Amino acid sequence: MPAYGFFVEFEARPGKEDDVAQFLIDAKALVDAEPGTLAWFAFRLGPTSFRIFDAFETEEDRETHLQGKVREQIEARGEELFSTPPVITPVNLLATKLPG
Repeated sequence: MPAYGFFVEFEARPGKEDDVAQFLIDAKALVDAEPGTLAWFAFRLGPTSFRIFDAFETEEDRETHLQGKVREQIEARGEELFSTPPVITPVNLLATKLPG
């Protein structure tokens, strides 16, 4: 059962909303290459508000993801895409349901 996760909050720069949506869609390929990422969801809450939620079995897997390719892309394109730095909040999961 996954015990660890992240909740990540993004606000798009004006005019960059579609670019942020595509950035998150493209990021899935990077996450697919991470065996320790058990679940990963990117979603839109409103016109400029986007979020990611992901889940991991171990703290080590969560830390590996935090330092991984998606983070590199966020840092590389952050000023271009986001009006404020993303807020990354580690969470401890209490209950989960995943396929399998």
